[in-house]
Amino acid sequence: QLQLVESGGGLVQPGGSLRLSCAASGATLNYYGLGWFRQAPGKEREVVSCISTSGSSTTYADSVKGRFTISRDNAKNTVYLQMNSLKPEDTAVYYCAGDYRPLGQALCSMRPGTYDYWGQGAQVTVSS
Repeated sequence: QLQLVESGGGLVQPGGSLRLSCAASGATLNYYGLGWFRQAPGKEREVVSCISTSGSSTTYADSVKGRFTISRDNAKNTVYLQMNSLKPEDTAVYYCAGDYRPLGQALCSMRPGTYDYWGQGAQVTVSS
């Protein structure tokens, strides 16, 4: 069973950068599409970005396009989210999630309901 653990969250000033990591265990990430989601207090969980099983396809929410970059290292069983030019509205708990696709996938899914495996979340706070 896939288990995911996020790390790298913290407090950063507006305009700063953070890199989130999500380490997997219990299964190889090669067969999983991966996504990053976030949930701010009082708001619903929203998609941030996703990456296909091979890493050849990535998709971003409009709110983070041009600022965030998702990547994966299947050899290290880890997915990353590089966050630059952070804004206070990026403050949220960030979750990584896995979507089992043993036959691979051309495009990753931006729908939370597609994902069966979730990490516990990492807090990101953007404040001066």
